[in-house]
Amino acid sequence: MAAAIDNMSSQVKKVTEKRKLNEETDKDPGFFDEQYNMKNDANDLSDTSDSEESIFSELDDIEGEESDSGKSVSTDESSLENSEENSKDDDAEEEDLRKEEMKKDNTTIVTNVGSWLDSKNMPEVDEYEEDSSDEEDIRNTVGNIPLEWYNDYPHIGYDWRGRKIVKPATGDELDKFLDKMDNPDYWRTVKDRQTGQSVILSDQDLDIVQQIQAGKYPDVSYNPYEPWVDFFSHDTMVHPVTRQPEHKRSFIPSKIEKEKVSKILHAIKMGWIKPRVPKDETAKFYDLWKDGESSQTAAMERRLKHHIPAPKLMLPGHEESYNPPPEYLLTPDEVEAWENQEPETRKINFIPKKYPHLRSVPAYTRFINDRFERCLDLYLCPRQRKMRVHVRPEDLIPKLPKPRDLQPFPTICSIVYIGHEDFVRCISVEPTGQFFASGSDDRTIRIWEVATGRCLKTLQVEGTVKDISWCPNSNLCLVAAAINSTVVLLNPGTGDKLLANGTDATLKNSLTEGETKDSGAVVWKEVPAEKYDTGFRLTLEFKKEVSKVTWHSKGDYFATVEPQAGDGSVMLHQLSRRRSQNPFRKSKGLVQSVLFHPTRPYLFVATQRYVRVYNLLKQELTKKLLTNCKWVSSIAIHPKGDNVIIGSYDCRLGWFDLDLSTKPYQTLRHHKKAIRQVSYHKRYPLFASASDDGTVIVCHGMVYADLLQNPLIVPVKILRGHKVNKALGVLDCMFHPTQPWLLSAGADHTVRLFT
Repeated sequence: MAAAIDNMSSQVKKVTEKRKLNEETDKDPGFFDEQYNMKNDANDLSDTSDSEESIFSELDDIEGEESDSGKSVSTDESSLENSEENSKDDDAEEEDLRKEEMKKDNTTIVTNVGSWLDSKNMPEVDEYEEDSSDEEDIRNTVGNIPLEWYNDYPHIGYDWRGRKIVKPATGDELDKFLDKMDNPDYWRTVKDRQTGQSVILSDQDLDIVQQIQAGKYPDVSYNPYEPWVDFFSHDTMVHPVTRQPEHKRSFIPSKIEKEKVSKILHAIKMGWIKPRVPKDETAKFYDLWKDGESSQTAAMERRLKHHIPAPKLMLPGHEESYNPPPEYLLTPDEVEAWENQEPETRKINFIPKKYPHLRSVPAYTRFINDRFERCLDLYLCPRQRKMRVHVRPEDLIPKLPKPRDLQPFPTICSIVYIGHEDFVRCISVEPTGQFFASGSDDRTIRIWEVATGRCLKTLQVEGTVKDISWCPNSNLCLVAAAINSTVVLLNPGTGDKLLANGTDATLKNSLTEGETKDSGAVVWKEVPAEKYDTGFRLTLEFKKEVSKVTWHSKGDYFATVEPQAGDGSVMLHQLSRRRSQNPFRKSKGLVQSVLFHPTRPYLFVATQRYVRVYNLLKQELTKKLLTNCKWVSSIAIHPKGDNVIIGSYDCRLGWFDLDLSTKPYQTLRHHKKAIRQVSYHKRYPLFASASDDGTVIVCHGMVYADLLQNPLIVPVKILRGHKVNKALGVLDCMFHPTQPWLLSAGADHTVRLFT
């Protein structure tokens, strides 16, 4: 009974709340608007009638609950004893009164709401007018949160009734496999992350996915490369000021154009201009394996480009093994001979060695060098197929005489003159060939006997001996030496005593004092008494360092070279009158060497790149030889005077025929380093060149009296023996005046005689 009473009291509270709601609605209509909007936003109602039903639907539920409770109360009352029947009748009467009051209240509320709606004249609202189902999936009941939060729950959110939305059934791996096999749309089915449902992609969706994967626009029909429409022209359009009509000449054909057309028409008629023939675009195919018998096939094969493989390296032999047979190992004598050979003359470029096992073999030290050189050869030497020409090898070799037919010429080193302690810069042979003089960086001048190798006299000087020259006059025993900025004339006193005394008498009979035309350029001085006894006779003092001294064939004149003296680089000196003069007003270039012509009054002046020939009698330039080299180092004149050889620091030796041309007749490149000196033999058809590579090359150079026959130049011998010291090899060379012998001075402090 108590439970029923409590239930009824709760129902009465609900009715009183509804009444209060109605009273507030009558007082403030906006309150009902807010309630109406709240209901409409929740999508629970569709129109005004629905809202009325929803507002008062609880009252009907209350009546149903009251009826049910009445039944339950009656059921309880029937189970009570007869003593309680009076109280039951009283309760039934009270219940009937409450129901009648509630019906009256419902009618009043409905009437009030209807009158309020009529007063507002509210229109009918279409619930699909503002449908947001496209913007947000209505099936998503969990909001904007990750769906993974519901992995441990059997449901996904709640519906509008508050009931749990159960997850769709997910099968195991076997169900997935069967679905994959049976469902034709399995490959286009994806899972929606917001709802967990399986969605089948349409063809349009697949096209959009493919476009996005390819990095293109999602819309297939959109073309990003539409042709540009030039709405506004870039040309400046000038608005006409007047509307004057075009002139008559604008409509008459131009005479100039008519002339051009007539010329083109005439050229076409004459065949000078041919119409363009359209190219044949059809593909052409060639039979590569067909025998090239016909000329057409051979022509097609010549057009085809064949791959030219790189030349293969020679396969290694037994000597390259880490454990070669004993016969391939070199003995100590063979190793020493291998080391003394030149690199280009060795048969193998390594010494075979024996190791007990493979792991003790060291790494090849020149691996990177050899690999780099091979790559460089393959890169710098392009390979090209050439047609084989059927020519006999004998026809390609020039017809030259054999070296043994061109003898005599020096071949072996006979004597080594040892005594100098530094570089031997220069040598000069006496006219008779019995003695020679040598100058060195050890500040000494030594007089040697050619045949025996004895050092007859040693003269101490005050500086480095740059050049030395023996007077070619056989009646004088006189040597000129260039030492720093002075030139010393000395009497070695060798040979015939009468000749030595006659030389001193000749010097005393010359003028005691000499003046130069260029005052102060050169000063002649007598030497002191203590130096006179050692062999010094006269000294010539210059302002700059002297690098060359050379005598005239008669022995009375000699010339000197001062490279740093500017216009006074070349000076001519007369011994009999003790005077000096500058033959040139202006020096052209840096002078390297000077020489007198053996028979004519010509002076050869060699600068860095040219050799000028001056006529001393006419005082004019006769010829200018183009050496075609970067830096001239030395010059030598043939005894007959018609040919000249020039050595240069860029390893070239040029032979000039003065009667033929001012350009070299022949250029020889036999040396690997700079050429220091060149020399002619006075009697034999020989000339030699000394180089910094430590070698002296002797060549046969025959000059014929017949002007129609060119000189014969044949290299006959490479003389070795000097060692390279501080990048310097053979510094000077000179032939014996009567014998086919050659003297050479080297940087290894020695002088050698080759016979």
